[in-house]
Amino acid sequence: MKTNSAASKRARITGSGKVMQAGSAMRHNLEHKSARKRRALSADAVLRGGQAKKLHQLLQK
Repeated sequence: MKTNSAASKRARITGSGKVMQAGSAMRHNLEHKSARKRRALSADAVLRGGQAKKLHQLLQK
């Protein structure tokens, strides 16, 4: 089975098996966001529940 390439560009699996995802809203219009908000948005988020399960299936090789 091939890895889903669209999913692999958007999420990654950590060594412990968690699914990490880069947040949205950091591509443009950054000048009106506060520095605090930009720092919070730049951090990767851990996906939970059904989303994580589905992406885990798509990212399996």
